[in-house]
Amino acid sequence: MDLILIHGMGRTPLSMVILQHRLKQLGYRAHLFGYSATFESLNRVTNRLMALIHRLHTKNYGLIGHSLGAVIIRNALPLLKQQPKVCFFLAPPMIACKAAKVFSKLLPYRVLTGEMGQMLGQDGFMNQLVMPENVKIYGGTAGPRAAWLPLGDEINDGLLTIAEASGQFSQGAMRVPTLHSLIMNSKTVFEDMAIYLDKNCP
Repeated sequence: MDLILIHGMGRTPLSMVILQHRLKQLGYRAHLFGYSATFESLNRVTNRLMALIHRLHTKNYGLIGHSLGAVIIRNALPLLKQQPKVCFFLAPPMIACKAAKVFSKLLPYRVLTGEMGQMLGQDGFMNQLVMPENVKIYGGTAGPRAAWLPLGDEINDGLLTIAEASGQFSQGAMRVPTLHSLIMNSKTVFEDMAIYLDKNCP
């Protein structure tokens, strides 16, 4: 089975190398997909992802997205002729998140994160994204909690609250004691993914 790993905003494919290595050890063909939120539009990145899937010449594939990577996957789903067998979303912004709404007012954020960074704070855009039929969501819970912090007392991963990372799918989301930027390296996440793949994608 082919698995395509898509990193989050401000990261590179290197951030997914540990997870890629673990999946390869299980016998999966794990591919890294890179993009630049600073220099590329969402449509361009989506088209490149679709081209990669087409080049693989396989109907048996899955998609793994960290943070913005999950948004890119959701944006591509309606355009894919062959839907993925499974999707894994690691700390995904499932709704317009507070951090993006706040930072989108700042010029440095707008310059560094481009169009996609702006979209993360737009309710209309985030609400129209579709969901895959077979998906597993992981949300981090190791973020600091205090009334005076930006995310307050809500359970969070340091960037997203658990509510933002699960949306209306909170009952099906797995909570993991890790931070947003480290969730892809969580052994707990990997072991659960391995079990899920074995049961649902023989």
